[in-house]
Amino acid sequence: MPELPEVERVRRMLLPALQGARFTRVTLNRADLRRPFPKRFTRRLVGQTVSALTRRGKYLLATLSSGDVLLMHLGMSGWFRVEPTSDRARRRDRDAALERRHDHVVFVMSSGMTVTYSDPRRFGVMDLVAPDDGTERSALGRMGPEPLSRAFDAAALAARCAGRRVSLKVALLDQHVVAGVGNIYASEALHRARLSPFRLAPTIATRSRRPRPAAVRLAAAIKQVLRRAIAAKESRRYRGGGFRVYDRAGEPCPNTGCRGTVERVWQAGRSTFYCPLCQK
Repeated sequence: MPELPEVERVRRMLLPALQGARFTRVTLNRADLRRPFPKRFTRRLVGQTVSALTRRGKYLLATLSSGDVLLMHLGMSGWFRVEPTSDRARRRDRDAALERRHDHVVFVMSSGMTVTYSDPRRFGVMDLVAPDDGTERSALGRMGPEPLSRAFDAAALAARCAGRRVSLKVALLDQHVVAGVGNIYASEALHRARLSPFRLAPTIATRSRRPRPAAVRLAAAIKQVLRRAIAAKESRRYRGGGFRVYDRAGEPCPNTGCRGTVERVWQAGRSTFYCPLCQK
């Protein structure tokens, strides 16, 4: 599933096509994704201008001139394709039709670009949130701090882990603890911080909810792995190269001075990759 770095790369890719541009035509090729599209979806979009394209955790948020917010989540296999509208109109051959079989939403923009949402597994979400709809907005507001923001540091991490009787790895997957971190980068950050994924989350905080040294290392590691991932020139495959432990079971631990071997275990139904020798 796409995590914060993948979603941030998508946001940056979409910026030239969407921000400041007007929806001139919107086509839905099906009635739903993970859930049905909202009523009057196309009518509420056409003619509106995208004033800002931002990200909150794993969500993309397009603020419209109407005040509505187009909320988009990539699910497990969603992706956007951006191409000049004139080029797309000429692609009528068989191969192009085959490629478009998973294209579910098409935005034709006044920027001269067509933005197509493709999702083979259809676990993505698109919703329109009205200015007076507090439900979705409050749900986003209850998410944890953005890990690359100033609001996220060792103190914030320790305070949100205190009192949670779950493992440190499971706590990092909770979007109320920190927004946007998923399975891949939780494993990567824990390895960089040399912390066991099985360690109880409250152990990185004191009784007064202040950060212990483990929280300082982990907060710094989270920021580091996310920044490196965003900057990396990866392909469109979410599981690109460059990971230290993720998907590297059986390989030597890359931490300096460690002679351990990366192992894979299951935690809360997800794969965890870690070094049992140096992650304590």
